Amino acid sequence: MRHTLPLAPQFYVTAPQPCPYLQGRMERKLFTALQGDHAEVLNDTLSKQGFRRSQSVLYRPACADCTACLSARIRVADFTPSRSQRRTLSRNAPMQREATSPWATDEQYTLFRRYLDSRHADGGMADMDIFEFAAMVEETPVRSRVVEYRMPGLAEQDGPESDIAAVCLTDVLEDGLSMVYSFYEPNLQKLSLGTYVILDHIEIARAAGLPYVYLGYWVPGSAKMGYKAGFNALEIYKDETWQPIGDPGQHDSVTHPLSVEPIAEQVAKITLPDTRPTRR
Repeated sequence: MRHTLPLAPQFYVTAPQPCPYLQGRMERKLFTALQGDHAEVLNDTLSKQGFRRSQSVLYRPACADCTACLSARIRVADFTPSRSQRRTLSRNAPMQREATSPWATDEQYTLFRRYLDSRHADGGMADMDIFEFAAMVEETPVRSRVVEYRMPGLAEQDGPESDIAAVCLTDVLEDGLSMVYSFYEPNLQKLSLGTYVILDHIEIARAAGLPYVYLGYWVPGSAKMGYKAGFNALEIYKDETWQPIGDPGQHDSVTHPLSVEPIAEQVAKITLPDTRPTRR
């Protein structure tokens, strides 16, 4: 008996678990599988509606009484670096970038472990082994790249075993670059590597004629995500539309039992790509 994938994606909801961004809250996610011949067009379509990719899954927050998490992207054409961001670019001028196919290496994993142990030792990814790391990088049904950043002489100066300073797993969408996950050398705080990787992705998108760089979620009230509001020309996906962030202080993370629509209504409002075969 032949089995085929359903024409329309099926959506599911995760069980509640502690929120990694706001203390004392519970999170749940709305998600669907990303697979089959139409994976790229589905990724493109749902990314424009606040979804993010993790391996072969697309998800977005669907918490029971909280709407704090807001998908964020930078309008490349309107972006101009701030004075501090220009200094970051200057400090990283010797950095060498190389974009490769999504293939995990021991060198990347060593840096990933240093980053997690220093920045996210109590996070949900803290126990990832090298096989799980490889799955995160390599299990992608869409057009993805691993962007590596190397600082010449880093191994001699600061003690790491190699000169790799930062890595970003990046999806190439029809309208931009989606920064799926990035990590960097935690002992190089003076280089502001997290900021630098975003700034460089803006330049990559500009050179490729892509209008947006997708940053993931900005969460008002979360110190972990506050840095994203420091990039001008930032848009957030709120009330089912992309809009300029404006004053970050005007967005709150107040919870309310009626602040979130039922899951069925959320799914009904999702726009899906037309994947029906064309008649000849």
